Amino acid sequence: MSSQFNLDEEIRPFPPNERERFNSLSTLYSILVSLNFLEKAYIRDSITPPQYTPACTRLLARYKTITRLLHEQQDFRSVDAFCAEYRLDVPAASHRVRVGVPATVEHSAEEGIETAKWVAETTHNFITIMDALKLNLRAKDQLHHLLTDLISSYSRFKNSGEWEGRPKILSWLITLNQMRASDEISEDQSRQMFFDLERAYNEFFSALG
Repeated sequence: MSSQFNLDEEIRPFPPNERERFNSLSTLYSILVSLNFLEKAYIRDSITPPQYTPACTRLLARYKTITRLLHEQQDFRSVDAFCAEYRLDVPAASHRVRVGVPATVEHSAEEGIETAKWVAETTHNFITIMDALKLNLRAKDQLHHLLTDLISSYSRFKNSGEWEGRPKILSWLITLNQMRASDEISEDQSRQMFFDLERAYNEFFSALG
């Protein structure tokens, strides 16, 4: 029997657009698996609400970003269709992305619902501006409103004035305030801003525990 493969034939890699497509699909798959695991951990009381809320909000933000991209590429219709196509059994994650907010917000007692919303909103604002910097957005009119939203939600927490991240965030807001709408921060400034915001986010996350 003759061989069906020519071992001397060059194997051609996927075109860049196809690689990007499969990377996006695999990212969505991993987000849903992680979110399902997180939901089960929360249900079992394996993690506390302050640990769960920002982690869930971060995954939901990633889900919204990647599905928006896949929608544009016509590779995503719904979470149910995606799970059926790739034989992914993640009912807890599917429910969470349909609701769109962490369980702590969905089921909060009246006295705790505002704090849960603040945590979810602040986490979302951190992720949004850090994602913008990753996408090389540098103009004032692209970043200023994101940083304003962040400092507004961040400042709601009574201990935020004592956190090391607050003066860093305010410093960047002052820098942007002094620029014209079309002015851009440099690559070095962008990297430094991301570094400062990431440290502030980690500090915020730690303070919740």
